Amino acid sequence: MEIETWHLLVLPLFFVIGWLAARVDIRHLMKESRAIPASYFKGLNFLLNEQPDKAIEAFLEVAKLDPDTLELHFALGALFRRRGELDRAIRIHQNLVDRSDLNQEHRQKALFELGQDFFKAGLLDRAEDIFKRLETGIHALEALRLLRDIYVLEKDWDLAIATVKRLDKLGSPSGHSDQAHYHCERAVNALLAADESAVRDHLQQALQVNRKSVRALQLLGDLEARAGHDEQAIKAWREIEQVNPAYLPIVAERIFQAYRRLDRSREGIQLLQGYLARQPSADLFHILFNAMVESEGWSAARLASGEELKRNPNLRVLDDYLQARTAASEAESDLEIRMAQDLIHNQVGRMAHYRCERCGFKSGQFFWQCPACAVWESIPPERVMHD
Repeated sequence: MEIETWHLLVLPLFFVIGWLAARVDIRHLMKESRAIPASYFKGLNFLLNEQPDKAIEAFLEVAKLDPDTLELHFALGALFRRRGELDRAIRIHQNLVDRSDLNQEHRQKALFELGQDFFKAGLLDRAEDIFKRLETGIHALEALRLLRDIYVLEKDWDLAIATVKRLDKLGSPSGHSDQAHYHCERAVNALLAADESAVRDHLQQALQVNRKSVRALQLLGDLEARAGHDEQAIKAWREIEQVNPAYLPIVAERIFQAYRRLDRSREGIQLLQGYLARQPSADLFHILFNAMVESEGWSAARLASGEELKRNPNLRVLDDYLQARTAASEAESDLEIRMAQDLIHNQVGRMAHYRCERCGFKSGQFFWQCPACAVWESIPPERVMHD
């Protein structure tokens, strides 16, 4: 392809324009760099040398010298909040909110950051006031999510549910599992107040939100058992196997006791044995073990625990086996076995706990919501052995 004559004239022109543009950019960059306070570069140097405390002090000096550095103020406030220095974060964001020269976007951002400071500091009433002011702004979704978290912490389940519905309408659906727990909490409160009709309504709403809500099925069974309807209670609890069999240890004791009240203990034991065959679990076996002791005696429980120990070698199953063996024998020759059983039993009692998979919180009691990190269903329904 041949080069036209006019190409030869245009190419030098483009070169000159590019050279002039580069000169202008360089001059602009040099002018801006001279305008940046030296403390800014000191702060960057401290960060590169992993000296965050000195870096913060340097950046604070920059903020004092140049109040217009909004983004630096926001960055410092967020950094203080992450470090747990909430008083300093609150001061920075409060000063930004009080400024009269901020546009609407920056003012809402400053308010949102201040609300997060109050939330993390546990000043929930102040955080709630701020997030309510932001419900219709650019931070509406984030503000509503944090309002929901505040209502959960305050156990205001009606407001938590209403906030979740608003999030759904804005195209940010909350987890159905969490929402079902809000209804279950309302059911628990109604159960304590002996309002059976309200309990049923709340549980029905929970199952409408989440058809696989194990907790709603457990509470429904509890309600029926409390009313003396053991057949209906068993039906509700047995649905958990289809929904999430991992939670069977939570209701297995309830199921057996309902069968026992119906004089059908053997049928209850056979059901638990079937569960155990499909869902191996030391907790589930312990419940079956106690059921066999109650209904069939120590000898039957010893045989069952011996077979289970072969299938599932486990310190807790061994504890059950030794307990049955020592209970079935009064011979002095079994003194060493009794001592071993006491030692293992104490060790199991000390080490077996429920543990949150999110934050590591440990407890001898099962919780649907972790008391430490407030996450729902983060604690598996099976105890684990750990120090």
